[in-house]
Amino acid sequence: MKNISKKLMAMGVACTMLSGGIVSSAMAEELRMTIWSANEGHLALFNGIADGFVASHPDVTVKFDSLPFSNYTTTVTTQIAGGNAPDLAWILETTAADFVNSGALYPLNDVLNAADDYDLDDVSKPPLGLWSRDGVILAMPFSTSPFAMFVNNDLIKDAGAKSPSELIATGDWNWENAIKTASAVGATGKAGLIVRDFKYQNWKNLASIWSGWDAAPWSADGKDCTFAEPEMVSAMNFIHDAIFEKNAIPGPGESVDFFAGDAALTITQISRASLLPKENAFDWDLVPLPAGPAGEYSLIGQAAIGVFASSKNAELAAEFLAYMTNPENSAKLAQFFPSIRGSLLNAKTLGETNALLSEDQLNKVVIEGIAKGSVIPGHTGFAQIEQIVRAGLDAVWVPNADIETALANVCSRIKPLLAR
Repeated sequence: MKNISKKLMAMGVACTMLSGGIVSSAMAEELRMTIWSANEGHLALFNGIADGFVASHPDVTVKFDSLPFSNYTTTVTTQIAGGNAPDLAWILETTAADFVNSGALYPLNDVLNAADDYDLDDVSKPPLGLWSRDGVILAMPFSTSPFAMFVNNDLIKDAGAKSPSELIATGDWNWENAIKTASAVGATGKAGLIVRDFKYQNWKNLASIWSGWDAAPWSADGKDCTFAEPEMVSAMNFIHDAIFEKNAIPGPGESVDFFAGDAALTITQISRASLLPKENAFDWDLVPLPAGPAGEYSLIGQAAIGVFASSKNAELAAEFLAYMTNPENSAKLAQFFPSIRGSLLNAKTLGETNALLSEDQLNKVVIEGIAKGSVIPGHTGFAQIEQIVRAGLDAVWVPNADIETALANVCSRIKPLLAR
């Protein structure tokens, strides 16, 4: 990112995207924001917000450029290096350090403080820490979303297994029992547990499981690899056993969609509630993650919007960012993306835009999850680290794997990058 940052400062951004499908004039100021979601509900929400901004800025056009999640950050940085940087971007928590520390992002404090009724004091300060440097806000989090487990009660009932709600009621909602339920469903020919977006590549999503063992890929200061520590070895053995011995998790190469009714359980964020069938195709539930050997825990995914300093429309883009994340629009975004605004973190307000979720689900999964959760792991130079770890973990995703040796090899390969 440092090399990219140097190139950024010498670049302008030529954009041709628009909101509403019509360019009002050849002289219109054009903004482009990259996002990873192509979900129709998300896009309708974003475009509706953009239309409100355009209504008060008739000489401006906006469009959201959806990029595949699997290579989202790589594509954005390639665009930057190639002179086609977006004006704004949805930035993932795992790459926050790269973007924040590179000098590539436009400072937001002045624009946010000047925005009408923005109420920056309502924004919770701890979640801003990842996106600020020396008191300067460089990106604004718009989503602080806990990982949770969606449940297909029909498949579990058909398998004669205990549902998460039953296990919660008896104080037995833990990973051992969750895998027993998943295994019982797996024996019927349906899938048990899906870690959504993992697909044996996006390994960081396994933090939604290994955090229950108090395991982590590296130390809190990011300097030391901990993949080979006993906690991670134990967690990976548990996951491996669930895949290859208990048929509780589909194996490599298997593609199963919970939201199509083909799996009993899936770990994902509540923003994916929009994928639930519009008709009552199955009896579903949403519950917190099971407790692990280290106890109860919560994992949070976070995303922010940043403006690139190289944009020829950086100040205008920052004004749009302020509009998109003001109190009114933050309440709209909370339909899918829980806000870091204190005024919005209550079941009543969240319930107004999350009609599918009950007050109990919102309290236990969203509000308590945000209060107690740790953020999914990231690191400076994450894109390179991510690829090396992915390749190293290939040795884990086979029957009879020597997991301890494979994890030690991962550490030996990423140790120089962590120290850097």
